[in-house]
Amino acid sequence: MWRYLAGGLGTLVLVGAGLFLWGSRPDTPSPLPAASAATASTPQTAEDDAPLPEASAKTREQKRFDRYDKDRNGTITREEYLAARRKAYAKLDRDGDGKLSFDELAIKATTKFTTADRDRSGTMNAAEFATTAVKRRPARANCPPARTAPAEAPEAAPAEES
Repeated sequence: MWRYLAGGLGTLVLVGAGLFLWGSRPDTPSPLPAASAATASTPQTAEDDAPLPEASAKTREQKRFDRYDKDRNGTITREEYLAARRKAYAKLDRDGDGKLSFDELAIKATTKFTTADRDRSGTMNAAEFATTAVKRRPARANCPPARTAPAEAPEAAPAEES
């Protein structure tokens, strides 16, 4: 009981001291505005009027646009736009006849199914299906992870009872 009473009294004393110190602070303005006014009164040279160089930050769309614009003329032609699709089409067209059969189109899915079907039963159970999930790349961190020392096992200390 005495601990609670002493804790409450200590809290009241600390709050009172904080209010006293907060109320007794000087009302003088900070010296920072005066210092900035002094620098504003100094004459500026021609070098000060020159605009500061700015880094050109490309957005994701600008980078994507630049990947398609192969000749860097600021426009994307139909040929430039379809070039990536032609490469993907050529990879799928295994026999090179310029036509995609269903098997050529479905080769990736068929290969994935065959790889996942470990027991070669022609069906996938839940464990086999789980292996077909798309593997995502982890998000890149802005800084490398901090290295920490391996944790040591704490020594067992006898319990103290009060």
